[in-house]
Amino acid sequence: MARTFSYIPRVTDAELSEALSGNVAMLIEGAKAVGKTETASHHARSRVLLDVDQHARAAAAIDPSLVLSGGKPRLIDEWQQVPEIWNHVRRAIDAHEGPFILTGSAVPADDAARHTGALRFTRLRMRPMTLFEAGHSSGTVSLGKLLEGERTSTSAPELTISDLAEISCRGGWPALAGARATYAQRVLGGYLDSIARIDIRRVDGVSRDPLRVWTVIRSMARHVATEVSVATIARDTGGPEGPVDDDTVRSYLAALERLMIIEDQPAWAPRLRSRARLRSAAKRHYCDPSLAACALRATPARLLADLNYFGFLFKSLVVRDLRVYAQHNDARVLHYRDNIGEVDVIVEAGVRWGALEVKLGAAYIEDAAASLKKFVTRIDTGQCGEPAFLGVVVPTRYGYVREDGVHVIPVQALAP
Repeated sequence: MARTFSYIPRVTDAELSEALSGNVAMLIEGAKAVGKTETASHHARSRVLLDVDQHARAAAAIDPSLVLSGGKPRLIDEWQQVPEIWNHVRRAIDAHEGPFILTGSAVPADDAARHTGALRFTRLRMRPMTLFEAGHSSGTVSLGKLLEGERTSTSAPELTISDLAEISCRGGWPALAGARATYAQRVLGGYLDSIARIDIRRVDGVSRDPLRVWTVIRSMARHVATEVSVATIARDTGGPEGPVDDDTVRSYLAALERLMIIEDQPAWAPRLRSRARLRSAAKRHYCDPSLAACALRATPARLLADLNYFGFLFKSLVVRDLRVYAQHNDARVLHYRDNIGEVDVIVEAGVRWGALEVKLGAAYIEDAAASLKKFVTRIDTGQCGEPAFLGVVVPTRYGYVREDGVHVIPVQALAP
């Protein structure tokens, strides 16, 4: 992806600024091209880019301390290119020579010789841009305020279903901001091909068949925002010879998780007051819905012709944004399912929590609100407390609180 020419402010800026006020090593992780280097450079006084500077990489391989000198905060981009840097940064922090910013687009394999970094390293996950960061959201409905129990009403900018289809296919990649979805999808096709052919091998040194990696990527795309099992992906991945071994598929998924292009949405496990039986499977998502659309060649026109699949893609887009906003509020994004029903999103911040249904059309608001109210009757609120909010996220202009207390939240109004 081409380099951006002007800095786009990110939600993580505030988190990064606060952390860098002390003698720390800030580790920014995220998939390639989410904007880690741009954001880190915005906060750094000096930097070394190990993925493009072969001389610095060669020097670091001999003596990692050579690349630590420079104005502080010092950015070391793609540190995993020379994993030995980790321990040297830790020692520099112990000697009060920080702060440092490390960025990485892959989680290297575990190394017993590498210190855990406890009390020295602070981790920050970066994801593709949210609608708020990309300028598509008014930002008038704050997730943090919802968690505090605030009742909200708003009139948000117009965002049509066609607009959402375009946005879903383009994604939240800073380098593609403002690009047409058709162009973005061509670029993202190359992005996924690079992952299948090159990047996935670099994660753990295991050679994998790129065509089989692609089949896993496509299977994940077909089942985005669902609790698809490894066995189902194995059947999708297999050819005439039958399903691929489950352990093989797990290794592929683990590698893609290390590259941070897929991210599970864990299940919430509250105590129940009913006889409902909890389900514990996670929902599977790409870090950005555009990757699922690209893997299936789902253009905006095709999404509009298949609103059922578009609905799942929209849920994945909302989960992407909520993860960014939740991280800002020290919260987690989960989902709930039992043998009676499910809830698309649970946002949990310590003792506070809220539940959201995500719907592509306003016609589903009534049923979604009723489902949320019934869901609460199955939860032991004496143990986990009453929800701070219940809401339905939809692409509608108007946000308000219904008579039953359920919030109607325009996706184009959400913010941290």
